[in-house]
Amino acid sequence: MKQRLRSGVPVLVFVLLLALIWEAATAWLSIPHYIIPRLSDVLMSMWDTRQLLGKHFLITLGESLLGLSISVVFGTLAAVCIEGSSLARKTIYPLIIASQTIPIIALSPIMVMWFGYEIWSKVAVVILFTFFPIAVNTADGFRTADSGIGEVMRSMGARRRDLFLKWKIPSALPGFFTGLKMAATISVGGATLGEWLGGEAGLGMYTKRASSMLRGDAVFSGVLLLSLMGVLLFIAALWLEKAALSRRSS
Repeated sequence: MKQRLRSGVPVLVFVLLLALIWEAATAWLSIPHYIIPRLSDVLMSMWDTRQLLGKHFLITLGESLLGLSISVVFGTLAAVCIEGSSLARKTIYPLIIASQTIPIIALSPIMVMWFGYEIWSKVAVVILFTFFPIAVNTADGFRTADSGIGEVMRSMGARRRDLFLKWKIPSALPGFFTGLKMAATISVGGATLGEWLGGEAGLGMYTKRASSMLRGDAVFSGVLLLSLMGVLLFIAALWLEKAALSRRSS
């Protein structure tokens, strides 16, 4: 516990240093509040609107978690199909790669047209952001499994099911969690973009409305909370990774 606290000290000191630079620079350079507000004004705005921000925070968090969960399910299934079928490897995998050549922001309005302004349009955009890293990293985890272990298990009479459960899946876990950590972070950006293009609530819509009113303090309040959300989701994915990999090694 003490070691964890000590390891967090440099990060805390760095964050405090950035906060001091932000506050001092905006005051010394007389930067207009609608461009870069003082950090103290941002924190005051967050406190004054804490209930409203909390409501929008939970909405965006729900969209991010729902879209991320769906991506985990279907991204993992896609990786399993790619690993288990040469036909899927030749067809699904190239399509997943090719899908990333289409700008996601160009697909976002289509999601709004299909799903309207309800939560599912935002969830669909989150899935567009998060499906690729989970599917590709998990598929790569399957592909890079140690072939020597598989040969030993086959020589001992292991069946295909045993090979998959006891060799392939443990080997794919590091790749899966790499994709999950990436997806957890960028899921917030997907939810925010979905809210910008067709939302009625959430931190994305909150920052958009505040920007149109030139309320820099409110905009930065929303941005800081979005950043915090991404960090929390990354930490949650990191915790799951440590728990799963520690069980695998024990």
